[in-house]
Amino acid sequence: MIDRQSRSLALWHWVVAFAAFLLACFLGFYQVVERSGLFTFLQSAEGYFASVSTHGVLMAYVLTTFFILGFGYLTATSSLKRPLWRPGLAWAGFYVSLFGTVLAAIPLLSGKASVLYTFYPPIQASALFYIGAALLVVGSWAGCAIVVVMAVQWRREHPGQGLPLAMYATVANALLWLWTSAGVAMEVVFQLIPWALGWNDTLDPGLARTLFAWTLHPIVYFWLIPAYIALYGFVPKEAGGYLFSEEMAKLAFLGLLIFSLPIGFHHLYVDPEQGAGWKLLHAIGTFLVTLPTLVTGFTVLASLEIAGRLNGGQGLFGWIGALPWRNPMVLAAILALLMLILGGFGGLVNASYALNTMVHNTAWVPGHFHLIFAGTTVILYFAIAYHLWPKLTGKKLVSNTLALVQLWTWFIGMTLLSTPWHVLGLLGQPRRISSVTYHSLLTLAWQPYELFMILGGAVLLSSAVLFGVVLVKTWRNREAETDTEIFYATPIHPPEKLPAWTEDLTTWNLVILGLMLISFGWPIAQFFFLKTFESVPWGY
Repeated sequence: MIDRQSRSLALWHWVVAFAAFLLACFLGFYQVVERSGLFTFLQSAEGYFASVSTHGVLMAYVLTTFFILGFGYLTATSSLKRPLWRPGLAWAGFYVSLFGTVLAAIPLLSGKASVLYTFYPPIQASALFYIGAALLVVGSWAGCAIVVVMAVQWRREHPGQGLPLAMYATVANALLWLWTSAGVAMEVVFQLIPWALGWNDTLDPGLARTLFAWTLHPIVYFWLIPAYIALYGFVPKEAGGYLFSEEMAKLAFLGLLIFSLPIGFHHLYVDPEQGAGWKLLHAIGTFLVTLPTLVTGFTVLASLEIAGRLNGGQGLFGWIGALPWRNPMVLAAILALLMLILGGFGGLVNASYALNTMVHNTAWVPGHFHLIFAGTTVILYFAIAYHLWPKLTGKKLVSNTLALVQLWTWFIGMTLLSTPWHVLGLLGQPRRISSVTYHSLLTLAWQPYELFMILGGAVLLSSAVLFGVVLVKTWRNREAETDTEIFYATPIHPPEKLPAWTEDLTTWNLVILGLMLISFGWPIAQFFFLKTFESVPWGY
């Protein structure tokens, strides 16, 4: 049985997460319609930027933080088979994060924090937004601390044994979040809040962007790791097979933790505050972080092939048709991998020093991160919810068919939405504009793609609503769920013991500290020794 406290914590974390998700989807559909320029009565720059800022914050911070914390409590207690450590601290963290979310929502919805989800200066938001964002992050640290402590306690009680895979990944993600959120936390606490409150007249936007770059890309892997846990931990078993290699899975998670942190400057290639050498160093690191993802793709596909052949698949590709495509977890995994391949290619373009300048600040960029985040990551969040929501509520999933329809429509909608973005980026359409106020043959050529984006947005919104309907109807279902245990895939071969350092939290953190000092030490310290330009606050 699932630990009672972790069950309750996961359920309420997910209620907040999915409520934020549904609101963000409605806002997102408004944005693609408004930006198309086809409905002039909807056009409002103030409304657009308030909407896109709220949409981004709800998706990137609220959905992810609450979903990942809830999932982390479940994986910790179920994989270690022990009750949650300090549930009172977990609830305190939940309420602090929830309070911060509400505080930030007030200026967001009232147009006083239209600074987008990146929110770095010189555009200024209400101090309430920055305080709320800080509380959201601080509250999440409680959950990370709980997970790490539980891992340390388990290791002491089981000397010489490796952490269960799901817990290994959960600890890696907790450490990743503690490290990467430190950048934005320092920016918010020491720069943005004093600035917004009027305590400082000016600040250094170069330092602010550097600190945000510390967080900006590693946060993507914070979002992705729960999806990878599902790919390694749930998909092979749900497909009717075994995990190809637990050792490769653990090394992939360790690689994501170590390589994903010192790579933020590929978001600053055209910014003047950092030298070309530092940007090149981060570019090399960005290509290194693709290795764990390639390992994941290989291992998961190998696990699916094992399942397909055990299910009777013959020939070179016959195993694909033999997979249980009507299982939501398996279907979501296949669709997620397809989007990961395409989104990963776009990521390599973004990481390339020369190619980045061609797509920088164009529609290509939201096309890429929607394919990776809203595509690959969120579709596996759906699958995790379909798998665990009945176990949390004690009610049977109301309809497997509706779940499959929802996953397919999300995939179709994301394809219709993100493909035009990529094309428009190559055609030069800028991002972060509410409308196109000039007309030429080039901009007129954008209009058909805008129609496809509206269609994709409509399909996505319908899919999101269907997801909410399935969860609510499941919670209200009179038929009880009889299987409330959480089971994880077993490897096809007994796992061999990895080197001790792969399980040593101290070693992990020392390696990360060294890499962060190399990658961010002087780039941050220079702002305290060199004369840099300061920014006068302007606009709301």
